[in-house]
Amino acid sequence: MGATGCLMRQCKMCVTVFKWLPVILITAILSWSYYAYVIQLCIFRIENVAKQILYLFLFHISFVMFFWSYWQTIFTKPGEIPRNFYLNYETIERLEKETSDQSQQAILEQAARSLPILCRNYNGTVRYCEKCRLIKPDRAHHCSVCSQCVLKMDHHCPWVNNCVAFGNYKFFVLFLGYAIVYCCFVAATTCQYFILYWTSKHESVRDSAGDMTTEGFEKLHILFLFFLSIMFAISLVSLFCYHCYLVTLNRTTLESFRPPVFRMGPDKRGFYLGRYSNFREVFGDNKRLWFLPIFSSLGNGVEFPTRRETMRAAAGGDGGENGNCNLPPPSQSLQGQPAHDYNSMGETNMAISAKQGPQPLSMGDGLSFPQKTEDGDTAGLLSTRRKSTTDDDSEGDDQELDFREVQVISHNGSVPRDHVAIGFTGKM
Repeated sequence: MGATGCLMRQCKMCVTVFKWLPVILITAILSWSYYAYVIQLCIFRIENVAKQILYLFLFHISFVMFFWSYWQTIFTKPGEIPRNFYLNYETIERLEKETSDQSQQAILEQAARSLPILCRNYNGTVRYCEKCRLIKPDRAHHCSVCSQCVLKMDHHCPWVNNCVAFGNYKFFVLFLGYAIVYCCFVAATTCQYFILYWTSKHESVRDSAGDMTTEGFEKLHILFLFFLSIMFAISLVSLFCYHCYLVTLNRTTLESFRPPVFRMGPDKRGFYLGRYSNFREVFGDNKRLWFLPIFSSLGNGVEFPTRRETMRAAAGGDGGENGNCNLPPPSQSLQGQPAHDYNSMGETNMAISAKQGPQPLSMGDGLSFPQKTEDGDTAGLLSTRRKSTTDDDSEGDDQELDFREVQVISHNGSVPRDHVAIGFTGKM
């Protein structure tokens, strides 16, 4: 057991070191770029003092913001699940003893009754993590790399060795944006020197013995700095634009591939609140902190406003349970009745407007209707005409008569047994 435990610890240590390799690589490249730009370019190559000061000032601003946001993305916790979402020991024992899925779901339903959750699995069951033994909050997922559930998980990024989730998603977006600004600035300011060194045939980078000269090393720094900045800028633009698109939709990367499921079913725009409100969900209300890698996101990572709640609030309705959007109450007429009320089968109140005033009521009781009367001469002529029409129709296309029993439904939904009308539909 001792040897096995020691071997396991060594394996975990190797895995940990391997996970940090991308971060070490990015940090090394960033450190080298600082040396190449500040020392090799600004100090050794640029002779104009004003130009040196301007380049160094702008470079350090972009460098600090880039490194600051990158540091925040790496070392900020993505979002821990609150303790009240974890099942207690008794509930876990009951859950493990049950063999049927229905009984297990009944236990989970009872445990989730007091939790603020709206999202479900595709089969309508409670989202439960068997590894962490907790009921997942809305938009939370289990990360297999970090071996834990995180709030509002977007994805796991190996370049920061961390999950990008609720706690550091703003930092990640800023990291991408400032990385592009940094790379574009470096590429733009080193472009003229890159062209100069690339086209200067008379200046050799090697001495008579074939060794690289000091000037040759300085040129290589500038050349590689330009190439790397262009390469990273191109690779990051598409990723940054994609996450800006997700921010405007209030959607995570996981939700773009698998939409969240509510009681009403899957809804890819379930958390859409409007472009500006979606932006505020990530960057907050304080405009001074929008572009600083300081946490300012709205909410607690557990409860999120939904599109249905926003629509219901805008409509002024009281809504239903679990985010189901109800229609707003009907407008009231001047007499205290809805504008489209059907008070009974005999009286129908027409819409009353402030301009037109009250309209007259319909005639009759809605059950019996006046019949057309015919005198003797007219009845004779009509019977002859009906007979000729029937003969003509029998020679051509047959007339299909579909007799149906139409139930008269009262305004309260009841169906009187003796109120039945017989009608037909004709198809010529």
